[in-house]
Amino acid sequence: MDFESLYLLLKYLFLGVLQGFTEPIPISSSGHVKLAQYFMGLEIEGLTFELLVNTASLFAVLLIYRLDIMRLANGSIRFLRTREPEDKKDFYFVLYLVIGTIPAGVIGVLFGDYISEHLSSVKTIAITLLVTGIALWMIRNLRGRKQDGDLRVKDAIIVGFAQAVALIPGISRSGATIVASMARGMKQETALRYSFLLYIPVSVGGMILSFKDIFQDPNLGTLAIPYTVAFISSFIASYFSLKWFMNVMAKGNLKYFAYYCFIVGILVLGLLNWL
Repeated sequence: MDFESLYLLLKYLFLGVLQGFTEPIPISSSGHVKLAQYFMGLEIEGLTFELLVNTASLFAVLLIYRLDIMRLANGSIRFLRTREPEDKKDFYFVLYLVIGTIPAGVIGVLFGDYISEHLSSVKTIAITLLVTGIALWMIRNLRGRKQDGDLRVKDAIIVGFAQAVALIPGISRSGATIVASMARGMKQETALRYSFLLYIPVSVGGMILSFKDIFQDPNLGTLAIPYTVAFISSFIASYFSLKWFMNVMAKGNLKYFAYYCFIVGILVLGLLNWL
């Protein structure tokens, strides 16, 4: 393997790990990947890389939450058939996931191109990282009481719009949805579960809409191995990052992510002014 091929593999490995590790935690994966590409000169053309690493993160979330997904699916089906009271909360939790998905889906379709063209600059990412940090800091001490069966339509709508705001790079999707969930009085465990189960339909929808781009990628043949490396590394990094973040949430240490967002946002703004 020559140096150029090795460098290409290492580039995709690094960006795959970076995206995978930052996807579950509230520091914006899209923002970090764009910052890495800007400051390190790691240019990647097309949407195939982004689609593959996001799909890998989706698979990691599905694996970790597989038992919750099966329980919710079985409970919802039983409720529709028998109207048993003990299955009602599972049915409504799924319903609220559907409702919460709508804002991001609609805004993504209507304004996705505008966001990509006008709200994806490095300076914007630095500012939105600071916004993410402020939001995390504001809810750092909240300890809600709402559990799965206590959610309402208003909760789903508010968290759904928070997820839509996170279409802007630098606004963390997990951060925005967890902040909104905890601000609505959810327990940390419920907020975390609702946030990541809400990620699934949006990610699946984006994957379906963008799937054709893979087959239209002129570099698909030559970059098959780097793409595979990026996919596998993103999956592994996402899995262990989410497992770690679940422990962090249980201990209520969100303030450290706020500190991190403040530091990175300020450093990036400083570097932009210096350069």
